[in-house]
Amino acid sequence: MKKLNMAGQPCPLPVIEAKKALKEASVGDTLTVIVDNEIAVQNLTKMARALGHSVKVNSSSDGRQEVTFTVSEKPAAAVRDSDHGGLVVAVSQKSMGHGDETLGVSLMKAFIFSLTELEPLPEYLLFFNGGAFLTTEGSASLKDLAALAERGVVIGTCGACLDFYNLKSKLKVGAVTNMYAIASTMGQARRLINI
Repeated sequence: MKKLNMAGQPCPLPVIEAKKALKEASVGDTLTVIVDNEIAVQNLTKMARALGHSVKVNSSSDGRQEVTFTVSEKPAAAVRDSDHGGLVVAVSQKSMGHGDETLGVSLMKAFIFSLTELEPLPEYLLFFNGGAFLTTEGSASLKDLAALAERGVVIGTCGACLDFYNLKSKLKVGAVTNMYAIASTMGQARRLINI
């Protein structure tokens, strides 16, 4: 069994180091990653499931948590080959384009609505920096984003960005993700729209 002490390390470092260690592991091996924040636990758990490994989380008395992976034979998942066509949409701001802010907000709302009409649908919607406001309480796009999620579009919002803007408790659609997962998904996209 291998242990990585990543307590005090910001995301995405625990995920990156765990992924490196898992590449060297054999079927049946275990890897325990020690972290001290819930975002890291969530991101490590998601990564384990995406890679097809079993995962277990144990809390210790000092406030740290141990995320233990057991390596399986299931192949790693990448961007899914599906009827979505491999389109990834990355959104880094709450308004679209440069110029008048009111117009930009209106354009972004129209853009997200337009995504619901695309055939095929996007596979992933990734939100980071100011884009995090679009998946949280008060966003005018929540109804359209929820409709996309119901139709199988994976929606992820950067956890560090939610923390920075104090929005973590206000996330209303999709799941928390990290910059490593965002970069990986963008890098594997067959088609990418970056706003």
